[in-house]
Amino acid sequence: MLNRRTLRIKAMQAIYAYKQAVGSDYLLALDQIGEDFAPDLNSMEVQDRKLLEGRRQIATLLFKEWYETQQFETEESDKETIDAVNRAIVYYKNLIKKDYTYYGNQMLSAVERIYDHYLGTLQILEVLVSLIEEEEEKKEKRFTAASGPDVKQFLQNRVVQRLLQNKSYQQHIIRRNISWGSDISAIRAVYKNILKQDEAFLNYLSLPNPTLEDDLEIVKHIFKNIIFKEKNLQSLFEEQDLNWVENKAIVKSLVNKTIKILGEEAEEEVQLLDLSANWEDDKAFFEDLYFQTVQEEAKYEAMISESVKNWDVERVAMLDKIILKMALCEMYIFRSIPVKVTINEYIEISKLYSTPKSKQFINGVLDKMAQELTTKGEIRKSGRGLIDNK
Repeated sequence: MLNRRTLRIKAMQAIYAYKQAVGSDYLLALDQIGEDFAPDLNSMEVQDRKLLEGRRQIATLLFKEWYETQQFETEESDKETIDAVNRAIVYYKNLIKKDYTYYGNQMLSAVERIYDHYLGTLQILEVLVSLIEEEEEKKEKRFTAASGPDVKQFLQNRVVQRLLQNKSYQQHIIRRNISWGSDISAIRAVYKNILKQDEAFLNYLSLPNPTLEDDLEIVKHIFKNIIFKEKNLQSLFEEQDLNWVENKAIVKSLVNKTIKILGEEAEEEVQLLDLSANWEDDKAFFEDLYFQTVQEEAKYEAMISESVKNWDVERVAMLDKIILKMALCEMYIFRSIPVKVTINEYIEISKLYSTPKSKQFINGVLDKMAQELTTKGEIRKSGRGLIDNK
């Protein structure tokens, strides 16, 4: 299932994408200044190209000054140049505001698509049942005996039937509009070329009276050894989800736990799993982590710069700075998460995603800053399970 480290990683990826977009927005704002002072080829008046180019260069310098300091000198510039700079600033601010919201929403959508993939993977059992039923109908219309294994027994599989009759499953499929559509051909190929020739499946079909445990084991086998391994299906999953390599383990965990529950002797209706043990809290956690980190970026940038005086902060890898800023944000706004937990989590993330030397750098910076901020009383922790604030 989804855990907080995965959510931190998703937020980190969203912030990284946002920062890349901000860089593009900066260049677009400079392009707009260039357009403001481009010669008007349709004008009947003679264009003073040198004057326009001079104004463009001055406006560009003023915009860059504003970008670095949030203000620019206006005394020695003409009104047309100042107006162009102000338009570029407004344009730039609108772009980054749009990107700020866009990547936050994309982050949430990407995580919720994991749940759609979980539902879609479960739905493969429903597709297999429909393919078998379709095949059986065709057999009845034939005048000659059908060849191949008798697969009707799979239609009576209790784990499969419990899933298909499950109200929670049915409601989620309808509400989230889960359907294999034209991709059903990939499942059809797996059914005909792999499943119908699979030794474990054939052995199951030969059982005179399969037990519930038999039903459970064959469904587990189909998911483990066919659905989550077959190359063409894996390629299809990667097309549906660009982060499938990362998300596969989460989907697999959700599916396996669901199948296990469906295979238990229980009278009560089974509810499908959520993305995490407490999805609403986790959703709020990683949304706040993204939005608050970006909102307070200037503050955290200054804090990092002050803490690494012996380093040129501009030379710190972008991903390392994002990790440091997220850690600071987490220390400040999530009072129930111990500082040590935060530091350890981001050290682990740096091992996976940043440079070989990042682990030591991030560990040293965060440990130093955490001690200073705790001593000053700027970081306060509270809640059950907190042993210390260090």
